[in-house]
Amino acid sequence: MQASDQLTLLEALLPIAHDAGKLIMEVYQSDFAVRGKADASPVTEADEKAEAIILKALAELPLQFPVVAEEACAAGEIPEIGDCFWLVDPLDGTREFVNRNGEFTVNIALIEHGRPVLGVVLAPALGQLYAGSLAGGAFYEDSSDRRPIHVRAPAPDGLDVLASRSHGDVTALEKLLAGRKVRNIVNAGSSLKLCLIAAGKADIYPRQGRTMEWDIAAGHAVLAAAGGQVQTFEGGPLLYGKPGFENPHFVASGQQAFF
Repeated sequence: MQASDQLTLLEALLPIAHDAGKLIMEVYQSDFAVRGKADASPVTEADEKAEAIILKALAELPLQFPVVAEEACAAGEIPEIGDCFWLVDPLDGTREFVNRNGEFTVNIALIEHGRPVLGVVLAPALGQLYAGSLAGGAFYEDSSDRRPIHVRAPAPDGLDVLASRSHGDVTALEKLLAGRKVRNIVNAGSSLKLCLIAAGKADIYPRQGRTMEWDIAAGHAVLAAAGGQVQTFEGGPLLYGKPGFENPHFVASGQQAFF
């Protein structure tokens, strides 16, 4: 894909994400119902309606690619994918949404040859947007500012580690970090963890639980654009388009790779 196409598509994603975020906030401020999916994960009307907004808008873009979206996949609607495809999680962090802590996001990413080349992560309740492309770098945007972001090198006194708020395994995390100097461990929700590393506010995010590709692709895209990486526990890059779209355990990191 041409660099100019990446930049154009990324800018086109921003209003799409904001439109989905606006709908999500309308539901968030209402007395919404929570249902369970086949895998026992929660789903609300915000997930479904936001996904419909995103799918419609992606279908109107001048460049067309297959779309793998969480709720459509849960309903058995899984498209054939090629070298390029979209990964969409309309409401990442549904548990955070239900718990009303604000740490949920709209995630949209474009995958090319197994790697995320651009993506946007919007946290509508926090008024924060992270976005990036391999062609143009990463940036943070709020209501008053847009500024470039980049990963950092770990501090001499230890790593700032991010852990999942809703899916943590303290024993597994301690085992993984054994022998490494750790300064802080902070819990956070949704794909914001990858964005915090991209913004130079943390160093690593290990994940040893089940995740799907749409959960992290947009955050991975922002992190890669900011100079970071996501590795499997074997040390190789985390790739996309896997059978079933399920991820292995991984570690997201900034300037210094974990493995």
